[in-house]
Amino acid sequence: MSNPLESWQEEQRSAFLYRVCAEAEAGTTRAELFRRLAGEAEGQAAIWRAQLTARGRAAPAPYEPDARTRLVAILVRKLGPRRVRSVLAAMKVRGMAIYGTSLARDPGHAPPMPGTRIEHRHRGLGGGGNLRAAVFGVNDGLVSNASLILGIAGANPDPHVVLLAGVAGMAAGAFAMAAGEYVSVRSQRELFEYQIGLERDELEEYPEAEAQELALIYAAKGVPPKEAKKLADKLVADPEHALDTLAREELGLNPEELGSPWGAAISSFLSFAAGALLPLAPFMLTPGSRALPFAIGITAVALFGVGALLSLFTGRSAWHSGARMLALGGLAGAITYAIGRLAGIAIG
Repeated sequence: MSNPLESWQEEQRSAFLYRVCAEAEAGTTRAELFRRLAGEAEGQAAIWRAQLTARGRAAPAPYEPDARTRLVAILVRKLGPRRVRSVLAAMKVRGMAIYGTSLARDPGHAPPMPGTRIEHRHRGLGGGGNLRAAVFGVNDGLVSNASLILGIAGANPDPHVVLLAGVAGMAAGAFAMAAGEYVSVRSQRELFEYQIGLERDELEEYPEAEAQELALIYAAKGVPPKEAKKLADKLVADPEHALDTLAREELGLNPEELGSPWGAAISSFLSFAAGALLPLAPFMLTPGSRALPFAIGITAVALFGVGALLSLFTGRSAWHSGARMLALGGLAGAITYAIGRLAGIAIG
């Protein structure tokens, strides 16, 4: 069960930010949604306040937003709710799903129910994120280790020294990327689980209020108010899908896709290592001074290929993206080679 004082503070904070969003969206249908959600949050806060006093505790002082909340409010006023919706969602401001759905363009179209074939089709549209992350991981490993190898080669052309440095750079970079990705996804997952836990508590205690908030969101997306209320009541009354639906529509989360910290860490490790191995391979397979030209050639081809592959996510020309990536990677390699050369001369 939630702590009444903490819950009161969260609802008051949400109400404050809802009103800021309403001001930023003045003149749109979304402004009315945020004003009504602010009223709902204040109503929930009043319930938590009554619970506090019923337990013999002093009523909380009038709400004053903390520094973080004031900073978010400034961002909303400057940039608009759409651009900072992920930050607002993390602050338990609901309704952010209205900025990322096609429902508003298709009034009367009910949202996909969890577990249905339609819902899986919608969810699958965003499945390119893993591929995109893998491509960027390969690119990071490729550019960083190629630059390291060129820098070491500039300072000391001994292939054995370059090979040792390249292996160390590949291992250090891969483990650092994996550790960073694990911490990032773990922290994000804990935040999402906390938000869903709060939603579960409120659903158990105040199902009517949750249904009303959900109806407001559907209405803002274009569903007629009466149909929105019927749909929300039906969803909240179904224990199997209620929490899942509330997480998706109010928080903009998919409980089935919170992310695996270990999966993200392993994926990041492998993709970085794969990219870092490409410029290193010639030093493992080719003896003597011929290894460096081969490494430069393989790196150039790989950079162009990665850039061309990224064009799938940008819509730009594959030739343009490939050439740009080659130019940037070549510039990084040339600078580190020059720095290594100067360092080698200075030390020698």
